[in-house]
Amino acid sequence: MMDLPRTPSLRLDGKRALVTGAGRGIGLAAAAALAEAGASVTLAARSSGEIEAAAEAVVAAGGQADAITLDVSDIAGTTREIARSGPFDVLVNNAGTNRPKPVWEVSEGDYDAVLDLNLKAAYFVAKAVAEGLIAAGRAGSLIHMSSQMGQVSGPGRSLYSASKFAIEGMNKGLAIDLAPHGIRSNTIAPTFIETPLTRPFLDDPGFLETVLSKIKLGRLGQVTDLMGAVTFLASDASGLMTGSTLTVDGGWTAE
Repeated sequence: MMDLPRTPSLRLDGKRALVTGAGRGIGLAAAAALAEAGASVTLAARSSGEIEAAAEAVVAAGGQADAITLDVSDIAGTTREIARSGPFDVLVNNAGTNRPKPVWEVSEGDYDAVLDLNLKAAYFVAKAVAEGLIAAGRAGSLIHMSSQMGQVSGPGRSLYSASKFAIEGMNKGLAIDLAPHGIRSNTIAPTFIETPLTRPFLDDPGFLETVLSKIKLGRLGQVTDLMGAVTFLASDASGLMTGSTLTVDGGWTAE
């Protein structure tokens, strides 16, 4: 009888995961996906009430979860907390923000708000998780939430694109540095996903029409569209992937 190869497992039993910006939207969906695959998930965000409710919802659905109130823009505090509560086998580096404006309206305050959270905080969260894994001699998977705007740009997106193009470069550098330690680093690049962050923009009929004209599959993304990608990148099924991007954009960047 011929021996057939077996698909590597998508299960994450026995793994510990950290998800930042996990109180709502994409972060909450990522936490739910990891818990569903068997990981013990630590949900982190600035709002204690929201993050505790999110963790309780994951537990109520049968998952393992806890919550930590964490402002990832506090680099020193975040580094200490990750060292204390880790090591984490999986990171979903998701906390982020956006201030869409044409370049002539962007202030230094806007720049600092977007780049400090989307890039600086993400970099040092990844660094802290990687340091914990290296110290423990464990392999792991770092997943950074990028965007299609890390591959292309659009009106009013110069600042956001700057942060997400930088995340893509950061990802490749981390992949190279961390590969000898068995730690992988990849990004997910979504199109417009219906979340509390994007809803105010998508409520504009003209903006929505423009967005839908670029998404070849003809619909907005839902957080569930990203859950499989998160589980895949966290699991052994993506064991040879590092420094790569999973683009989940409905065809936006295909032309």
